[in-house]
Amino acid sequence: MMKPTLMASAAAVLALATALATAARAEDGYGLWLRYRPVEAAQAAAYRAAASELVVADGSPTLTVARDELVRGLSGLLGAAPPMASAPTRDGALIVGTPASSPLIAGLKLPLEALGPDGYLIRSVQVEGRRATVIAGTSDVGALYGAFDFLRRMQTRQPIERLDVAEAPKVKLRLLNHWDNLDRHVERGYAGQSIWDWWRLPDIKDARYVDYARANASLGINGTVLNNVNAKADSLTAPYIAKAAAVADVLRPYGIRVYLSARFSAPIDIGGLKTADPLDPAVRAFWTAKADEIYRTIPDFGGFLVKANSEGQPGPQDYGRSHADGANMLAEAVAPHGGVVMWRAFVYSNEQPEDRIKQAYGEFTPLDGKFRDNVIVQVKNGPLDFQPREPFHPLFGATPKTPLMMEFQITKEYLGFATHLVYQGALYEETLKADTWRKGRGSTVAKVVDGSLFGHGLTGMAGVANVGTDRNWSGSHFDQANWYAFGRLAWDPQRASRAIAQEWAKMTFSDHPAFVTPVADMMMASRETVVDYMTPLGLHHIMGEGHHYGPAPWVSGGPRADWTSVYFHRASPEGIGFDRTASGSNAVAQYAPEAGRALAADEKNLLWFHRAAWDRKVSSGRTLWDELVVRYDRGVAEVAEMRRTWEGMAPYVDARRHAEVAADLAVQEREAKWWRDACIAYFQTFSKRPLPAGHAPPEHPLSWYQALKFPYAPGTGK
Repeated sequence: MMKPTLMASAAAVLALATALATAARAEDGYGLWLRYRPVEAAQAAAYRAAASELVVADGSPTLTVARDELVRGLSGLLGAAPPMASAPTRDGALIVGTPASSPLIAGLKLPLEALGPDGYLIRSVQVEGRRATVIAGTSDVGALYGAFDFLRRMQTRQPIERLDVAEAPKVKLRLLNHWDNLDRHVERGYAGQSIWDWWRLPDIKDARYVDYARANASLGINGTVLNNVNAKADSLTAPYIAKAAAVADVLRPYGIRVYLSARFSAPIDIGGLKTADPLDPAVRAFWTAKADEIYRTIPDFGGFLVKANSEGQPGPQDYGRSHADGANMLAEAVAPHGGVVMWRAFVYSNEQPEDRIKQAYGEFTPLDGKFRDNVIVQVKNGPLDFQPREPFHPLFGATPKTPLMMEFQITKEYLGFATHLVYQGALYEETLKADTWRKGRGSTVAKVVDGSLFGHGLTGMAGVANVGTDRNWSGSHFDQANWYAFGRLAWDPQRASRAIAQEWAKMTFSDHPAFVTPVADMMMASRETVVDYMTPLGLHHIMGEGHHYGPAPWVSGGPRADWTSVYFHRASPEGIGFDRTASGSNAVAQYAPEAGRALAADEKNLLWFHRAAWDRKVSSGRTLWDELVVRYDRGVAEVAEMRRTWEGMAPYVDARRHAEVAADLAVQEREAKWWRDACIAYFQTFSKRPLPAGHAPPEHPLSWYQALKFPYAPGTGK
């Protein structure tokens, strides 16, 4: 009788071991788009023939990183890494390095100089009579970027037998901005605590920093601002400079420089001065000494990011000085070290302005040409604040003598936090393709950002990060796509967001066409979906007060009118919308005439630029009121369709990640209905019109939605 029992026990142990092994292989999203899962057997054979051995030049830590990444990637994709060699001994060698580090590459006399320090070539060549592939840059970082490109081609199942690739970034500064505080709270972050463990630094450097660096380098991101733009002066004290230096040591081999947000009042806060006036000699001396101190500790420190005279932050206007006065003082301090100053144009005064969106243009256009050469003005994609849809910022193209740096938000402060699936690549592309008309048709925002419109050499793009301690980095799996899309567009603002979505989907989940096509379609539609159920037809800034979670079009009162919803939508029995034409605030006049006319005529921006009667007919033939209801319902229906699409993707995705995305989509559908119901219930109190036929009334009375409170919503400032 013992034998069956023992057999049953053995079977149970075997089942448990199998379950544990399966669990160990289950994916949690930590690998991002660098999973390096095995390719199919036939494809693997072709790839092995084109990467039969690895010849990587010795030298810098960066080339060591490139070698290690290729070993890691090829091991995962092909089952084993090719052998290392000092010179090609067979057909199909992969040769990596620079002309300075590799005599083999130097002997090929490749046309590298035109690609600049970050560019690279991947080319099929003949070396000593043998077929080979060379990955070469003028710098070691360029070679590293080329290595990631090569692996990406294999991950997405592209042929690598006959390559002739020349790549160079179109934007110089490609940065993440971390709104991370020293206590590890992340302002507008929805992925856990800050990854920077300031308490344990500089002695303990989390291994996660390396994987963060790998992910950024794979996209060509070359800088990171470690601390919140709402900065504490403590970040500039010696202990925290040493902590930043420890992070810089980890990131440096990956071509990533660290930057710091500087609090403008630091001369008072930590310098013992009674003023922070940028024209005061003692203040200038403080910043010069502080820059020298930082560069002694971090020789490749990138420079400062500054938020000044905005939302109560100190700045040069406190002393009757201009933004140029403040930026130039800091620029003078970092210039001897090759540093830059990124001065944010997100400014609005503490008084109630005529129209908040006009202030940045009004303050910065008179200063065009007055900034030092190492200053770049950082401008949000729209003139308000990262709304689901805004017209492009009128500053783009309006300062031909001053370089402007794009600021996108990767974190989804106004787009459902980490839970809602919203692919922002489509939003980024919409902004970058927008035509400023500043030098005639085709003067796109992308050409302003990459410097080509006005011939600027200092260029940049920043993304407000949503990277945290969550195991999947971004709070949800599809939010990783926004980090990925930002990096790919920062390298080349002309890229198509659909192609980026397809690439990301293949690398992150599955390259099967039955997966990639519907998922890319879903991603591309997701931004318009969230606009439909949150802010259709140009509505804006109607979210919850302070935490920005959920709908709250009824918000009014408080210390500032322009922090309320009613200030922006202006709903009344007569109609809704903000008149920004000549009969209103005339904000449209801040654009070139052709651009302004196009933006104001686009129905997507109707209530951004116009105040419209409830019975106004729109392009569908419906009244404005009926169209709003239809759009809200369409948004909810589109989320339901996203859920159905994702349900059908189960055969192509591991069970854990599939279930986690499905759970997020269920939350998104519930919250889309909440947005729909709350907004319709509120706006109907003004329109006093019935819902169009076939459209259900809100589930609850308006008072129910107004009573909801969220005192501990994530991401709120401290």
